[in-house]
Amino acid sequence: MIPWLEADTPFPDVSLALKDEDGAAGLLAAGADLSADRLLDAYRHGIFPWFSEGQPILWWSTDPRMVLMTDDFKVSDSLKKKLRKISRDGRWEIRFDSAFEQVMRACAAPRRDGAGTWISEEIVAGYTELHRRGHAHSSEVWLDGQLAGGAYGVCIGRMFYGESMFARVSDASKIALAHLVHFLSAQGVKMIDCQQETSHLASLGAAPIPRTEFIDRLQQAIVAPDIRDWAPIPWEMKMSTP
Repeated sequence: MIPWLEADTPFPDVSLALKDEDGAAGLLAAGADLSADRLLDAYRHGIFPWFSEGQPILWWSTDPRMVLMTDDFKVSDSLKKKLRKISRDGRWEIRFDSAFEQVMRACAAPRRDGAGTWISEEIVAGYTELHRRGHAHSSEVWLDGQLAGGAYGVCIGRMFYGESMFARVSDASKIALAHLVHFLSAQGVKMIDCQQETSHLASLGAAPIPRTEFIDRLQQAIVAPDIRDWAPIPWEMKMSTP
């Protein structure tokens, strides 16, 4: 059994999340709301919401936790070539935070394989409020003035929590992610939370770590000052870490 959260109920300790033998490994609690305050409290404790249409809000803290260390991000030779090419091609533009809600809704759109999405109107409203507060950000790829791909997530201090990506043009989501990781690394962000373990994330350099290690790293990162100036860095520009 997991606890039901009312509006004023604090989250239980993440060590109480269900385990493999319970049939829903990582599930911690249900209920409460998706207000910006509740979401920030969740992320500060290594907890994230994930649920399907018709379900109550479900809160998770998986163990192990899939993370991408920014120093370990893998960029294929073909993607490097494309990143260099678009940096010189005026048809392409990389932006941050110019169309946050559009990026979320594009991530929520049905996939080509017919798969549904967990990004409901309730999720969009909660994270859009986080964006207004300066804690949710989008990396966007524009082609000929049209949004071609993007990624979004939550940032607290020097900790970034990746949420979702989309592409309308080949490799656009990877381009958005590459520019996001490049920027975060330059800002002193060492770790990106990926939440779920997938082969695609592994191919980009992500790997699982024990939840205890994840929480330790998270607690050190969230007390750092928030990143104030969100602006893409040219791909080939090297910046010193603050």
